[in-house]
Amino acid sequence: MPARFVYWMNVSLDGFIEARPGEHGTLEGPGWIRIDEQLHRFFNERAAAQTMAVEGRVVHDMMDPFWPDARTDASLPAYLREYGEIWTAKPKVLVSRSRTAADHDTRIIGEDAIARLAELRAESEGDIGVGGANLATQLLAAGLLDELMLFTHPALLGVGRPLFDSPADAISEPLQLDLLEQRSFDSGVVMHRYAIRHP
Repeated sequence: MPARFVYWMNVSLDGFIEARPGEHGTLEGPGWIRIDEQLHRFFNERAAAQTMAVEGRVVHDMMDPFWPDARTDASLPAYLREYGEIWTAKPKVLVSRSRTAADHDTRIIGEDAIARLAELRAESEGDIGVGGANLATQLLAAGLLDELMLFTHPALLGVGRPLFDSPADAISEPLQLDLLEQRSFDSGVVMHRYAIRHP
């Protein structure tokens, strides 16, 4: 059975992932994001269960070097150091035309990225985490995105970057989803996992 691409994202109640470009560039993130210890321990659990991660350059640059450094940062709580260990050790694929080198078990795909990711999906097993709206949009348009794992935060942004970039290009007709799992957290965040029904 081939692997499954899982797009994992924090999103506002009205469907935005950023109010302003680049606002996820720090550990704290924007003020509307509510990631406490309970939620982050759930992140740790799900990240550890994935077989690998596929990330766009912006997401990868946000993660590295922060998470590798976090492993040994005594000022951080144990659950953040644990996530640093998980992320650093997990096999990763960086999709980028501008990067030629990366550390921490990361290989780079530049040209023909979607075709090569289709091959990776066919040859691999388990869940592969997808980081980045642009990358997720391209996978959705190619019929390769299998699941959404959305963490909906109790905030309304009004404007911003949507869950998918150029959704009209990726979705030519409505796609039906099947709810796989739902969970609420003390912070008010609600997680929904949906399988995407491909035509």
